[in-house]
Amino acid sequence: MTRSIQPKDFAVTMRPQHSGVQSSASMHPKIRTRDRRLFLKAGAALGATVTARTVFAETAPKKSLNEVIRVGIMGVNNRGAALAKGFIKDPGSDVVAICDVDSRASDKVANSVADTQGHRPKTFVDVRKLLEEENVDALVVAAPNHWHAPATILGCAAGKHVYVEKPCSQTAEEGVLAVEAARKHNRVVQMGSQRRSWPAVIRAIELVHSGGIGDVSYSRSWYNNRRPSIGHGKTASVPDWLNWDLWQGPAPRREYVDNVVHYNWHWRWHWGNGELGNNGIHVLDLARWGLQVTTPSRVRSGGGKYRHDDDQETPDTMMVTYDFPEGKTATWEGLSWSPLGPHDAAVGVSFHGSEGSIIVRGNGFTRFDDRNKEIETVNDEGGDTSHLADFLDAIRTGRRPNADIQEAHLSTLLCHLGNMAYRSSSELEIDSATGKPVGNPEALAYWGREYQSGWKPVV
Repeated sequence: MTRSIQPKDFAVTMRPQHSGVQSSASMHPKIRTRDRRLFLKAGAALGATVTARTVFAETAPKKSLNEVIRVGIMGVNNRGAALAKGFIKDPGSDVVAICDVDSRASDKVANSVADTQGHRPKTFVDVRKLLEEENVDALVVAAPNHWHAPATILGCAAGKHVYVEKPCSQTAEEGVLAVEAARKHNRVVQMGSQRRSWPAVIRAIELVHSGGIGDVSYSRSWYNNRRPSIGHGKTASVPDWLNWDLWQGPAPRREYVDNVVHYNWHWRWHWGNGELGNNGIHVLDLARWGLQVTTPSRVRSGGGKYRHDDDQETPDTMMVTYDFPEGKTATWEGLSWSPLGPHDAAVGVSFHGSEGSIIVRGNGFTRFDDRNKEIETVNDEGGDTSHLADFLDAIRTGRRPNADIQEAHLSTLLCHLGNMAYRSSSELEIDSATGKPVGNPEALAYWGREYQSGWKPVV
């Protein structure tokens, strides 16, 4: 069972900033055969909903207008454009609004959506204006990280359900507030950690939970890439297609620099969370889910920025260790400049138990016995389809989605704590009740952030 962090020091009222927004046994062959049958039955039961939703999304006729969930998407230069395609493919949703501070992107995606679904979504520059639209049921937040939690909170306060890209917050404080907003306004909030809805991954985690590899006490996760240098940016005039003020939104204002928009903000602490928050969140979420843990008791971090001489502030080489009070440990290794990852996978997570191990990579998993003999490999669908279907179904039924904001926050908190340990060059002891570092003012200073005047999120 997961435990909710219940912070005592945050306000609990959202004040919209725009007047128009409304508020296991040894591996004998016979035992393995029996175990596999039991596992397949359990996996089938757990995966039934996802499989059914996938089949529905592919074969069902178009729903009547009063059954369609109307979606507005904020940020369509990258993930938002892909999510737009996903939502218009689902027969239970329509994309009715597009919001972007880049006029080139909003027009391009709006036209593409119109070509597919037959009507053009309304376009916006300011998400607060989008949230005034009564015909928008759900907000998709795919803007940069510093917008994730503030837009989520604004969306909940405006009565919209929210699909927020990972990480669900730029700071730990924002994550707490996003959970509070979802619960206060009784909104469905799903984070874009798609693996939570992939059938084979669900089956792998259930196998870990059911003792299929014995008692599990350790999980290793990793991300490898070969990213190029971002160079040294220069102060420049803001392009005529960009609303730089709204791009910055909640973040304190800075001059426009020509190597930040639209992706390299990830590597500056003012707007991003480094590779740990960018991609580490995906596999750390699986590690925490598989280990059945909540908040770590101790966090250590090491590494540095070694590869390029450029403007990147976040580490390109990073190792983080999380020890949990349940007597379990998880680690994450990130190498943004070296593509060779463990087990021939650039991205993955492994679980190690007394009877064997499981590696989750790609769209599936491989299970090994305690002598590294492969027992089975299972692959299934990946992508966005099942995760978007889960979000839409949760809205219709009122249940919690697979990547509910509470689970999303607990996993994102791991990223924040890893960055806090790195930035303060210290080992963190964590208060399990709040998730905060204890006796470490330097690390705790990164729990929240400063905001542009009038933009501080309050629930």
